[in-house]
Amino acid sequence: MFGGSAIGFAVIVGLLGLGWMRRTRPGLPGGGGDRAATAIVVVLGVAVPIVVLTILFVYSDIFVLRSVAAPRKASTQLTVKVIGRQWFWEVRYPGTSAATANEIHIPVGARVNVVGTSDDVIHSFWVPQLNRKIDLIPGRTNRVLLQADRTGRFRGNCVEFCGLQHAHMGVLVFAEPPARFQAWLRNEAKPARTPTTALQRSGREIFDSQACSGCHTIRGTSARGTNGPDLTHLETRQTLAALAIPNRRADLERWIRDPQHVKPGSKMPGLELTKPELRDLMAYLESLR
Repeated sequence: MFGGSAIGFAVIVGLLGLGWMRRTRPGLPGGGGDRAATAIVVVLGVAVPIVVLTILFVYSDIFVLRSVAAPRKASTQLTVKVIGRQWFWEVRYPGTSAATANEIHIPVGARVNVVGTSDDVIHSFWVPQLNRKIDLIPGRTNRVLLQADRTGRFRGNCVEFCGLQHAHMGVLVFAEPPARFQAWLRNEAKPARTPTTALQRSGREIFDSQACSGCHTIRGTSARGTNGPDLTHLETRQTLAALAIPNRRADLERWIRDPQHVKPGSKMPGLELTKPELRDLMAYLESLR
């Protein structure tokens, strides 16, 4: 596609350059009058672009579109469900209880069927290095094939304006060796670990008593909120707030204390906690691995 476009562009620039250089001279290089000039304009300015564009259209419509089309049923090794929300991505692995947010793990080389929808407004899921974008529309599902031919981390984003924090609605796809992916998936499917220290137990009580449990789920506990991301294995993630900040202790504390400063307009409310309460809550959250 790029090569064909480059050829067409080069022809047009060449004709423009030739016309500019000979703007004060009569006739064409090598001779020829008005008829020859008209023939050149018709052939190179009309016929060639039509032929080139037709070839590119046929190629893209038959070959390129086929390569990026939604995968056929039973042609993939894994299905991942992605739900767009203002402003984060809910990620689930059907057939397991694994749930995470903003970070998708896939085995390298595997054909992955991503099934997308939205829980509020229209979003658009796009990981440019892996495939085309798909729109996520409330009440409907769209599908796209993801397949990474090498291990690595691939960044994506919402590319349909969806509100104030549209620009900060990122997603990461981690392509991992199959064994590492399976180990990650098994861990994600487990319920949260039971607190083992006094600080962690106190932190869990604070989590349950504050607004946290009304918005977030921690599997294996009484927290069953669905407005925010599943936090069962929060500490296995590299980022917070849809890639707005890294998942480090200082950033997590800042996000808990004043989320509107970090991501204005987000549905995360700030918590007025004392220093001991914040310390205990952090101890509990950091145990969610």
